[in-house]
Amino acid sequence: MRKKVIYEIKSLYRDNFRVTGYEFGEGEESVCIVGNTRGNEIQQIYVCSQIVNRFKRLEEEGKIREGHKILVIPSINPYSVNIQKRFWPTDNTDINRMFPGYHLGETTQRIAAGVFENIKNYKYGMQFTSFYMPGKFTPHVRMMKTGFEDVELAKKFGMPYIILRNTRPYDTTTLNYNWQIWETNAFSIYTTATNVIDKASANMAIRSVLTFLNKEDIVDYHSHDGYISEVVDDRDMISVRTKKAGIFEGIVNVGDEVIKGQPLANIIAPYEGHIVETLEAPEDSIVFFAHDEPITYANTAVYKLIQREK
Repeated sequence: MRKKVIYEIKSLYRDNFRVTGYEFGEGEESVCIVGNTRGNEIQQIYVCSQIVNRFKRLEEEGKIREGHKILVIPSINPYSVNIQKRFWPTDNTDINRMFPGYHLGETTQRIAAGVFENIKNYKYGMQFTSFYMPGKFTPHVRMMKTGFEDVELAKKFGMPYIILRNTRPYDTTTLNYNWQIWETNAFSIYTTATNVIDKASANMAIRSVLTFLNKEDIVDYHSHDGYISEVVDDRDMISVRTKKAGIFEGIVNVGDEVIKGQPLANIIAPYEGHIVETLEAPEDSIVFFAHDEPITYANTAVYKLIQREK
């Protein structure tokens, strides 16, 4: 294992800002794994820390195959982690909306450019990231439809679901999109949690990464192949939205099977305590995403469901 500084910015008043990476093996740039770009992505840092620990053992045992270099970057945004702020502390910008970056631009643009310059030529790119809405997911691999996506390759992770979605204008500045444009096979990996540690889904993600790398002859790792992944287009998901704002009382959890008409959640009047709305499943389906904040607003998607085949 080789610890190296990927990118550094000098600071006048505190320790320098550094993006740190961990290299394993020698040879072609085979795999780059990136953790958090946002300060509340604690689960994502945790997953990468456990992957670093696992690769260290595999390297000591001679189980990283010759001719392959692996790079793990647990965090691109340690400053925001230190003060528990989701976005960049001084201007509230999102580093994962700044790729491929600009060396003469704003601070987050410079960070994105400095990091991307070091990781853009890897054959496989894996990013542990979080959703823009607060909530819990069924673990899955997510891919943008850029014309470079490879669904059959994504199946090698053995995750329960592969989610495909069309790109939106703002996606063109994300790490995943730019990796694909630079001809890296890029995957966004979602576990259940973001700002707390969920060991069960973290372990599933770690096994999935190792399973993928074993199938691509990069590491020697023998385990079960995981799930036969179901491919789902994001447009086919059912969004369950609130009509009222209030205290959110969830009834079902991610992974639950629900039937049409089954109660999913109650919205409670925050001052008077009565139920102002009960959300029900519109179809027989599986809960893929569930809101997990205590408050919700009106017209907010608090559940995403995958319709079960009839």
